[in-house]
Amino acid sequence: MDNPTRLFDFPRYQLANSPLDMMMTMPNGGNPVSYSTSEFVDEMDRVSRGLISMGLQAGDHVALISHNNRCEWNLLDHGTLQAGGMDVPIYPTMTPEDYIYILNHSESRFCFVSNAELFEKVQSIQDQVPSLEAVFTFEQVDGARHWSEVVEAGREAGEHEATLQARRDAVADTDMATIIYTSGTTGKPKGVMLTHRNIAQNAINSIPRLPEREAGTDYRVLSFLPVCHIFERMLHYLYMHEGAMIHFGESLETVKDDLAAAKPHMFTAVPRLLEKFHDAIVAKGREAGGVKSAIFNWAVGLALEWEPDGQNGGFYEWKLGIARKLVFDKVKEALGLTQIMAVACGSAALAPRLARFFNGAGIPVYEGYGLTETSPVVSVNTFNQPNMLRVGTVGKLIGETEVQIAEDGEILVKGHQTMIGYYKDEEKTAEVLKDGWFHTGDIGVLEDGFLRITDRKKEMFKTSGGKYVAPQLLENAIKASRFVEQVMVIGEGRKHTAALVVPDMLVLEEWCKRHNRDCPAAADVPKDAEVCARIQQDIDGLMEPFAAWERVKKIQVLPAQFSIEGGELTPTLKLKRKPILAKYGDLIEAIYA
Repeated sequence: MDNPTRLFDFPRYQLANSPLDMMMTMPNGGNPVSYSTSEFVDEMDRVSRGLISMGLQAGDHVALISHNNRCEWNLLDHGTLQAGGMDVPIYPTMTPEDYIYILNHSESRFCFVSNAELFEKVQSIQDQVPSLEAVFTFEQVDGARHWSEVVEAGREAGEHEATLQARRDAVADTDMATIIYTSGTTGKPKGVMLTHRNIAQNAINSIPRLPEREAGTDYRVLSFLPVCHIFERMLHYLYMHEGAMIHFGESLETVKDDLAAAKPHMFTAVPRLLEKFHDAIVAKGREAGGVKSAIFNWAVGLALEWEPDGQNGGFYEWKLGIARKLVFDKVKEALGLTQIMAVACGSAALAPRLARFFNGAGIPVYEGYGLTETSPVVSVNTFNQPNMLRVGTVGKLIGETEVQIAEDGEILVKGHQTMIGYYKDEEKTAEVLKDGWFHTGDIGVLEDGFLRITDRKKEMFKTSGGKYVAPQLLENAIKASRFVEQVMVIGEGRKHTAALVVPDMLVLEEWCKRHNRDCPAAADVPKDAEVCARIQQDIDGLMEPFAAWERVKKIQVLPAQFSIEGGELTPTLKLKRKPILAKYGDLIEAIYA
């Protein structure tokens, strides 16, 4: 079978080329649910026929909302698309107001949710969405229609099989497949329109960057990042193409257990997750004390010097081999990563120290770059060939992709992956799509074919002295401090830059213990002068490589973490800068008083 051109072709491609006894599986609260390739294809056909029997017309929109990744989400995705519909994935963490806006704006007719909490959330606003005819749940929920109704309605092929075949044949690869509403850091969500070709070609052009594996060996992946985000979703199609067994994690909170159970060859991560892994590994290694801690610290020091392609020379590689045997192999075993071949990392900038640490430890991290509007991958690092990975960059461009750097440094992208526009918003579409080039809003440079992201165009600010500051560069530097869990650099129109800092409480507890003093509760850390001074000391050292006018001069330690629930982070864990500035306005004024 030729390469898939439409998204619902991917399961049939797997069935024709590499059928699996277990295509995907989910824990399901201790009652695992699995599908073979054949079972999945049969079930997605039932879903399609069921939706048609319930009145789904070609071009209709179906909303999907789930707290965790699961088989049913994928079945509804493929079932909707091959019946001629389009799906609208929605983040479960969005507010009821966002739900009202997105469901109305997309004119969704049906909505599928994972559990009772989301059912109640949608049901509470259903009367404000005239287009919404029915809400179904994946889990059994009292008073709710279960998704199995759709499957049962499509169990007998009957008259709907001919309709399904006609609908499937009528779908072109240039047709819109999905509307993905960006979580956004400001304003109302924008509906990104992506075609079958956008995403299918992105998956196929990303395949050459995958780790190589021996023919005939199994290929296990773990999926736990939200599939409503295009990064994880595109990879599901890629996994199907490559015959990978997809293990769904229970939740972000159970990642360690899920890794141990799946023992994956590959999984996806965001930098925030890798930071947590790193901090937990380092804290545990230093707890051991004595000779064990000394060996651990030596191994970590070596890892932090790592460079690709053996650039550090034979003696370094020999020492690193010993460090891996003595320390990092045990770390990988404890994390369930003995089989790991790649961790695909995206969504935000990965601090170079984390890239060095994990790659040095023998946990290959492939950092890439993309946006929802680019389906998403534009570039990615890989170990597949020499000179295809450079720390501090997001790799080289994938196939059928062009990048230009505008005069002001903005990254412009043209290729198979660029969206067809924002749904019902010609004005915003015209702002970012010009002559086929998508204006990303990111600032960057191309160096020997490697793309380096330096900042967000809209996030750069000017001090009162007229100097431009790129906050992400400073934030990534500050995150190198063990004491810092989260940070946001500020200084727009001010006399100098400063930073709002969320401390790492595990590190603080360990530091206080070593200094024979009580550790303050998180809410009391900002009032502890000694602790704040220690964090400031760390940051002062990290600021030395920067120009005097860039350096963070003062910090304000915060009493609580930035969170999605608190309104400070997007669902993809990006900083929502304006809400943070508003929330901590008084503390910011005190910095500059």
